[in-house]
Amino acid sequence: MKEVVLGIDIGGTGIKFGLVDREGNIVASDKAKTKGYPNPDMLPADLLKWSNEQCSALQLKTIGVGIGTPNGNYYKGTIDFAPNLPWKGVIPLKEYFEKAFSLPVALTNDAKAAALGEMIFGAAKGMKDFIFITLGTGLGSGIVVNGNIAYGYDSLAGEVGHTIVYRNGRECPCGRRGCLEQYVSAPGIVKTYYELVRHQNLDEFRTSIGNMIDSAEVYKKAVEGDTIALEAFTKTGEILGFALSNSVCYTRPETIFLFGGLAQAGDLLFKPTIKSFESYLLPIYKNKIPIVPSGLKESEAAILGSASLILKELN
Repeated sequence: MKEVVLGIDIGGTGIKFGLVDREGNIVASDKAKTKGYPNPDMLPADLLKWSNEQCSALQLKTIGVGIGTPNGNYYKGTIDFAPNLPWKGVIPLKEYFEKAFSLPVALTNDAKAAALGEMIFGAAKGMKDFIFITLGTGLGSGIVVNGNIAYGYDSLAGEVGHTIVYRNGRECPCGRRGCLEQYVSAPGIVKTYYELVRHQNLDEFRTSIGNMIDSAEVYKKAVEGDTIALEAFTKTGEILGFALSNSVCYTRPETIFLFGGLAQAGDLLFKPTIKSFESYLLPIYKNKIPIVPSGLKESEAAILGSASLILKELN
C-alpha cells in the first residue's frame, strides 16, 4: 500500500488539498471555499472523510498532514491573526487536525511551505541555501539556510515583503509605509502603472480610471509595446532587485527563485530585476547569485509545498 501525505493550502477565498506521494505526485486533489467553514474546527472532519475515501479507493495510506496558511506559526501550530482569513484571533489548527487524524501534523506560513516544495520537488533540489519569493496579491518569502527554513526566534522570520524600500511610501495593511510588497506584487504594479499614467498622460489616466485594470492587463499592455506598462515593469524590477541585493547580505543564498503570477511575466520582470540586483550588490557577491523562475508548476505548488513540510519532518 503506497504511503501518502495530505497537503493543505489555506487561502482567503479557497482551500486546496491533495494526497501526495514521496516522489511528488499528486494522486488525488480537491478544493473547498474557505467561507464554507465559519468555524475552523469543522475543517479537519471533512478532510479526514475525503482522505479516507480516496485512500480506500486508491489503495493508499495517509501518514501525515502538512498545512500552509497565511500567518502560520510553525512553532505553535497556530494561525495568528490572519487578516485575509474569516477566522479571527489565534487558531490552534494543528491541534484540531492532530485530534481528528491521530497522525503527525505540521503547519507553517504558506510561502515558507512553498520554499520547502521548491527544495524537495522543484529546481532547488540539492540546494541548502536559497531564497524563495512568491509574487501574487502580496510578496511572500521563504529563506532556506543550511537546508532548513529560517524561522527565527518565534517562527516569524523572513518577511522580505515587509522590508521598507521607501520611507513614508505607500501605506501597507501592516500599519507601516513603504513596504516592498506595496510595490512588487500584483496590486503594486497596478499602482505604479496608474502613477505613471497620471504623471505622463492625464487624458489616458482619466480614461483608465473609468476602466480599472489589473496586473494581467498591465502585462498585456506591456507585451503590446505600451511604453507606460513597460516602464511599470522596469520600475517594479528595479525595486525588487534593490531589495534582494540587501536580503542576500544576511544569508548569502546560492540562488533566488521567483514564483507566482507576476513572475510569469518572464523577461519583462526578470531583466530589470537582475540588472538592478547586480548594480546594488556588494562586490563580493556580484555575478554569483542567479535569480531564476521557480521549478514548481503554478497549479501544483500550493499542495506540494504543504506536503513537503510534513514529508521533511517524517524523513
